[in-house]
Amino acid sequence: MDTRRMFELIEPICLVTFFADECNEELAALGHRTYWDGYFASRAAPLGRVPAEVVHAAFYSFAEGEAARHIPSAWATIPPEESIAARLRGSAASVRRIVGDPPGLTRAADLLTKAATSAPTNGRMMYAGMRTLDIPSDPVARLWHSATMLREHRGDGHIAALVGAGIGGTEAHVISALAHGIYPAESFGRIHHLPKKRLAEVMTGLRDRGLIDADGRFTDAGRELRQSIEDLTDELAAPPYEALTAAELDELIAELEPITAKLVAAGSR
Repeated sequence: MDTRRMFELIEPICLVTFFADECNEELAALGHRTYWDGYFASRAAPLGRVPAEVVHAAFYSFAEGEAARHIPSAWATIPPEESIAARLRGSAASVRRIVGDPPGLTRAADLLTKAATSAPTNGRMMYAGMRTLDIPSDPVARLWHSATMLREHRGDGHIAALVGAGIGGTEAHVISALAHGIYPAESFGRIHHLPKKRLAEVMTGLRDRGLIDADGRFTDAGRELRQSIEDLTDELAAPPYEALTAAELDELIAELEPITAKLVAAGSR
């Protein structure tokens, strides 16, 4: 099946958590002082009260020390369960505001939930954490929740692909930046704030492997490696959808397309 197409349909549902106002407002109302306090506290909370080192390993793409600036202090006065609930409330409110109540939403939520709760959790840390949470009864909340479960499942597989290719979190950001036409890659928003020495080490390492050239642009080998990682990520994302029949999968795609179109048009904001 085309897991890349499913990613394209599901990702805009998940992105309201990060781009729209409602989730951040809910988390701020709990007492989280900054966006990143709320982000780390609510996303990591399904793992339980694990130390920053575990969150750093599970999230993978953040620089050394970034998780520790928020975990466990973000949970000191706000129980993780409250952050999880606030994230769900805010995200569902954003989806509802943007897409309204289209007739196929409940069916899309049901089919997405069937897929999202059917895959093995072995080796899928973030997905396994999400699987421990209750499934919301509200269709909009269930749609977001199940989409987010599938996003974490795919993310766990992407990390496995990166580890197998010997690409660390910061290196992954460089590769992603170049793939999206951001040059120099060091200007990418997720890494531009890192110490120049650290960025220089990362770029040197990628050059030494022949993945980027002297100017910091992709070599053919770099493009091929990036594509192989994406292909493996797509392959590893397939198991949840194996729970759906071909007819159910076609129905899910048909119901999601108008929902996703509204979210894309709004920039998931």
